[in-house]
Amino acid sequence: MRQRKADPIEHQSSHPLHERIERLKQLFPEAVNEDGLDVDALVNLLGKREERRERYNFTWAGKQDAILSLNKRSQAALKPVPDESLNWDSTGHLFIEGDNLEALKLLYKSYFGRVKMIYIDPPYNTGKDFVYPDNHTEPLANYLRLTGQVDEEGNIRTSNIEASGRRHSNWLSMMYPRLFLARQLLREDGVIFVSIDDNEVHNLRMLMNLIFGEENFRNEISIRRYDKNISNQFADNGMKSLAVGFERVLVYAKSSVGLFNPIYRPATDSRQKFGYWKGFHNSANRPTMRYELLGVKPRRGQWKWQKAVALEAVRNYEEYQESHSEISLEEHWEHTGKTKRFIRRRHELTAGQNKGVEHWIPPSEGILLSSNWIDIIASERSLRSLGIDFDAPKSITFIKRLIAMGSSRSNSDIILDFFAGSATTAQAVLEQNREDGGKRKFIMAQLPEPMSHEEFDNIADVGKERIRRVIQRMSSENASRLNGFGQPDEDLGFRVFRLDKSSMRQWQDLPSETSADDYDQQMALFIADPLLDGWTIPDVIAEVAVKEVGFSLTYRVEQVQAVAEQTVMKVIDDEKEQHFYICLDDRVSFDALKPLRLTPDVLFVFRDSAIDDTIVANLALACRIKSI
Repeated sequence: MRQRKADPIEHQSSHPLHERIERLKQLFPEAVNEDGLDVDALVNLLGKREERRERYNFTWAGKQDAILSLNKRSQAALKPVPDESLNWDSTGHLFIEGDNLEALKLLYKSYFGRVKMIYIDPPYNTGKDFVYPDNHTEPLANYLRLTGQVDEEGNIRTSNIEASGRRHSNWLSMMYPRLFLARQLLREDGVIFVSIDDNEVHNLRMLMNLIFGEENFRNEISIRRYDKNISNQFADNGMKSLAVGFERVLVYAKSSVGLFNPIYRPATDSRQKFGYWKGFHNSANRPTMRYELLGVKPRRGQWKWQKAVALEAVRNYEEYQESHSEISLEEHWEHTGKTKRFIRRRHELTAGQNKGVEHWIPPSEGILLSSNWIDIIASERSLRSLGIDFDAPKSITFIKRLIAMGSSRSNSDIILDFFAGSATTAQAVLEQNREDGGKRKFIMAQLPEPMSHEEFDNIADVGKERIRRVIQRMSSENASRLNGFGQPDEDLGFRVFRLDKSSMRQWQDLPSETSADDYDQQMALFIADPLLDGWTIPDVIAEVAVKEVGFSLTYRVEQVQAVAEQTVMKVIDDEKEQHFYICLDDRVSFDALKPLRLTPDVLFVFRDSAIDDTIVANLALACRIKSI
């Protein structure tokens, strides 16, 4: 059996827990041994030894398994799909189709500490089975065993079996590893917004306190929804008189330096006539607290609005930003029936004053309130305007407000949404960039959850097509307006990656009773060809770039023309200002590679079976080498 000639590249995702132990080792080397962390030694080093006693703790059945799931490194790969992308070579936007836990693990090495803002709208816990079938999620029988309601043989220990907690436990176990990894991806000044309903808002708050720290809680935003289906939902609970529901958005920073941008622009002559705030930090210009909760201020009295007055006020806004109108004023009036609902329409207008006359300004120019209104019908019409029928999409206006507050337009801030759904966040990033000249980049991740739809097979397809149609519409707007409408270097594209099996042969853990022949047989497969049937150069490059080097998924690939006898590709990460070479030919000649002028800081990747010991020795003197 021959010896391996070069160190192998990484075949799996990074291990965040191991990296945390390594950081502990730097501070407390005595507390880390060959088995990992020595908890008792760490307690002693901290100068405190105490007996275990009752203390405040947030736990659930399956918590330990959820934590241990982070030890399971991903063996999957993110494979490029240029055919489903737009402007692959020039874009910085990303869409990942696949399970978001696996995607987050694969993104860890490339995007650790780089994401400025995260917005997610995870599945609300309605009691139905999750479409995120993590291995650690326990079935009912295991949940009963974990909670002590049955013994190891399945015998019931109590006459009152309580199974409702399983819903909460499974949901928490699903969320824990995803939120844990999400925090690792955030910058130190990063922020996260999580939408949730009343079923799990209390548990989510506790979970995020656990992961992000209670001191990093920033706010809980309440969102009132007028939903055409909400009456039926409440009627099922015997509350037929209620027709307004609530959602929540929990806001956390990664650390004490997690700051939000003041959503404010100085007034100019062109803005003044539409009632822009000259400075909302001046309390004299702000609405009273009573009205600030709703974001409006009546002209006189408590609620003295009339239909004509409200129509006139909102039309002032429409003249300023007609293109953002998604529902006619009269339709909205007929739909809501009440003036105070009307003025809290889809665009969530905020009151301002100009020479004693009240006007309205877009929400991104005003104050983000702790109570907001979302018109679900208008949100649906926004998506239908793109020719896509999809139930209850998120409000673009509201997410744009979060983006304006949680990111900077002057930097290429990364906005991540790993429960992307119909990709509302992607559209919000594109539109917000156009409005304020921002350079933000989005990363969307969505499981291809099957759905019954005339046009789309799964939700991921809805999101991808929505982004394409938004970009097409924005491009058409550019072409139809004189002197251009968008920014000169506006990014109107996105790359699609799909989670799939690795192109590299993975070592299978063999049982202890495995015979020597079976072991040799598996080894022979690795020696014969480390790549599986059906591999392609782009797929392997992407896997090496992510798992081994930790490059951004916006890497560039160039074929090196100076090397005529071999197919050598140069992979470049412009953001990190790094590159590596890769050659996947069956045989590699050292003389053919001389035009590369390799240096010791450059990585060269090749197939282990493609070179002999002499070539390895020569290459090792010229550069860093890794084999597949």
